[in-house]
Amino acid sequence: MNAYLLIIIPLVGALLAALWPYTKSRPYFLPAVGLAHTILCFLLLAKPVAVDPAAWLAFDPLARAILPGVSLLFLLCGCYAVSYLRLKDQDNRVFVPALLLVLGLLSAGHQARHLGILWIATEAVTLACVPLIHFNGTPKSFEATWKYLLVGGTGIALSLLGSICLGYASLHGGGSGDITFAALLEHGPSLSRVWVLTAWVLLLVGYGTKMGLAPMHTWKPDAYGESPGIVGALLAGGVTSVAFMALLRIKSVVDAAGEGVVASRTLLAIGLFSTLVAALFLLRTRDFKRMLAYSSIEHMGILCIATSFGGAGVWAALFHVWNNGLTKGALFLSAGNLQRVADSSSIDEVRGMSKIMPRTSILFVVGMFAITACPPFGPFFSELLVIRTGLSAGHGWAIGLFLTCLLLAFFGISRIVFAVVDGRPRLYKPTAALRKESAGLILPPLILLAASLWLGLFTPDILRDAWSAAVLQLSPMP
Repeated sequence: MNAYLLIIIPLVGALLAALWPYTKSRPYFLPAVGLAHTILCFLLLAKPVAVDPAAWLAFDPLARAILPGVSLLFLLCGCYAVSYLRLKDQDNRVFVPALLLVLGLLSAGHQARHLGILWIATEAVTLACVPLIHFNGTPKSFEATWKYLLVGGTGIALSLLGSICLGYASLHGGGSGDITFAALLEHGPSLSRVWVLTAWVLLLVGYGTKMGLAPMHTWKPDAYGESPGIVGALLAGGVTSVAFMALLRIKSVVDAAGEGVVASRTLLAIGLFSTLVAALFLLRTRDFKRMLAYSSIEHMGILCIATSFGGAGVWAALFHVWNNGLTKGALFLSAGNLQRVADSSSIDEVRGMSKIMPRTSILFVVGMFAITACPPFGPFFSELLVIRTGLSAGHGWAIGLFLTCLLLAFFGISRIVFAVVDGRPRLYKPTAALRKESAGLILPPLILLAASLWLGLFTPDILRDAWSAAVLQLSPMP
């Protein structure tokens, strides 16, 4: 029942928020529902419940390893949204329920133990994000929304086709066509190898599109660049995580079918390609919101690279999911503050923000050091673990290319961040209300950065155990 509560609470909250008649108080549904969801998530993290192997939805070890981090990110974004929406002075009757709907669907996606349920939840999340991306109502946001729909819809269609192929692989191997992950893992050796590999290619491209892996990343810079900072934070730290979790579950089936080497090699190739593409774009982009989109592409590539190294790499990837979500959330919220005041996200028009918004600028700079894996923040330790795992697995050439991409990404991100905060401000005069750095706008990104620092220095045993249990679920010992 607890697994269903994680879905029901946000969905009921979305319905109540849609019916609530008062625009100014409606945003308070976000932190209220987020708090209830986070408390339940962490209670289940501390005291995991037994999982029925035949259940289609369950808070299993893999959901336990990722979903609490997504819930925590949503809670802090919800707290930020109260102050953000008050300044926007814009109708939020669709925006607030859509955010809560996304949380409920993400909970369903993370807990899905059935290939069909997973696809439905991922497709529904895609549709629920549409009004969020278009919230600003500008021509560019309209274009970004359509690009997100077209590219994301193509990826979801390929995912559906891949799911059908995986089901047929079971039928072709003499099975019943049961596409629960438990059944697919149990009958893995008897699955048709040809259909499994066909399904893997389609599912990798499909869910890789949702993650924003190159070359399926074309929707990401527009969607992240034109949507509000809170939406970018949830897309980068929440929506991408459910797509990555889908690839982890599917790869475990491919491994059970005896094609794990092929799956690992393709993940390594697409991961390295994504980090390289992101690093090159970071060297030339002049927009700090798009910079965060390319950084997200880079970190999705890091997750694929880590996963290709086997069980220890999956552990490092789960560690990095938390670090990336927390740190990227802080950066998106800080960037949202800067963009709101400057009315632009181009470094050709935005400069000297340290004189206009000193607290936000400090958070933005600290977040830059954190996301580029500077110690002692969490991303440093998770990426260091990826490097050590890759070297021990004999992938020295891949690690060399990976380190080169990380260096290029650091140069690109630092170039943009310091251009924004340094120098003489442009001749714009934001109102006192816009310039005010209230606690509601500053504390959420500050707490996210503090959590990233704490996670790096004092990774709790409860999370280590959760990640180890997830690795064991994906690669059970014979």
